[in-house]
Amino acid sequence: MKRLALLFLVGAAVLAAGTVAITNAKVLTVTNGRFEGSILVKGGKIAALGENIEIPADAKVIDAGGQYVMPGIIDCHSHIASEAVNEYSLSVTSMVDIGDVLNPESIEIQRALAGGVTTIMILHGSANAIGGLNSVVKLRWGKDADGLLFKGAKPSIKMALGENPKRRGTTPGMPGRYPATRMGVEDVIRQAFTEAKAYRQEWMDYEAKKARGERAIPPRRDLKLEPLVEVLEGKRLVHAHAYRADEILMLLRLADEQGFKIKTLIHALEAYKVMPEIKAHGAGVSTFSDWWGYKVEAYDAIPYNAAMLERAGILTALKSDSAELMRHMNQEAAKVIKYGGITEDEALAMITINPAKQMEVDDRVGSIEIGKDADLVIFDEHPLSNYAKVQKVLIDGTVYFDRDLTMSDLEKLKRRKKELLEKQREKKQDKQAEKPGRSS
Repeated sequence: MKRLALLFLVGAAVLAAGTVAITNAKVLTVTNGRFEGSILVKGGKIAALGENIEIPADAKVIDAGGQYVMPGIIDCHSHIASEAVNEYSLSVTSMVDIGDVLNPESIEIQRALAGGVTTIMILHGSANAIGGLNSVVKLRWGKDADGLLFKGAKPSIKMALGENPKRRGTTPGMPGRYPATRMGVEDVIRQAFTEAKAYRQEWMDYEAKKARGERAIPPRRDLKLEPLVEVLEGKRLVHAHAYRADEILMLLRLADEQGFKIKTLIHALEAYKVMPEIKAHGAGVSTFSDWWGYKVEAYDAIPYNAAMLERAGILTALKSDSAELMRHMNQEAAKVIKYGGITEDEALAMITINPAKQMEVDDRVGSIEIGKDADLVIFDEHPLSNYAKVQKVLIDGTVYFDRDLTMSDLEKLKRRKKELLEKQREKKQDKQAEKPGRSS
């Protein structure tokens, strides 16, 4: 039945791209205000927008009927659509890659689309001080694993502090693994980058010898250290799981000591305590709107965290870390208005352009601008309303979710399921009737 559902929904929801015009819309650009008018899409890109633009005769017209259009929602912390999340065995697992275990048939992709999400970063888990490599994907429901990948997105890696990476060293019944304390986590990260620096120097010496015409043997490749060298050279972003203020300070100081940058602090529920230090380092924060208390590290959270960070000039995004939460990220953004008094545009930015900047894909997605990818969501009400429902989702100008078509397909599936169950009951009855000793 799962495969049957997949075929039904993919077949009906994905409509081919081409020249597309969304007309009669209330457009929330996020970065350049709002207007009532149209958006023209050509070749998967936004070609024109405004109150009165020329619509080509061959354009497929989507009449928004006065409904709202915003950029596709971007979730910078997700674990959906992956066959594995944590490689528990070692404290440093920078040699493993989430891109190797993407599951394009995960129903969570379709459910995320139904919430208006178009781009996500699928991270390695937080069981390791230095975890695996992350994948940025677009939720192109129906494509294969390679078809999900956001080509050109800057590579990144996951790090983690606190309870999670030290748990394997302290949990009874589990094989012991260093570290078992927070100071051990710091040591693991420092040691890994010390080794990465030495490894980089070996390659630099080798290249220098080659340049001088000397005979040289290349160093043995180390797939664990290569991503860390990329971090040191600014070629790979660091997204770091952290909760407590003391841990945040530790990692920022360690990064400064080793000569690399933390791009984003994940969760960071105590970030409001150390805002000057975060801003001085240049890190962003991706956090929850109001989740707290689900473990000891999360007890000193406040619902004003995101708004305070935004007011302090720190690049702030909301993220899900949850297949369920990512289905209503628009409502999570609305909560920050309630708790922190930020503007509607600032709230929408926390689920669009800000996470795009944290992933360094903001030249492609995160706002409605000419030349950007046509990743668009049509809501029947203002996206920050509790009553808002996603009507259509476009990625690269292709409709990947259509509420009306999906609801129609669900009715077909219900009827088909009923037919199959009826056939199954009839077969059981026939078999019972055929058993010896039963009268015909």
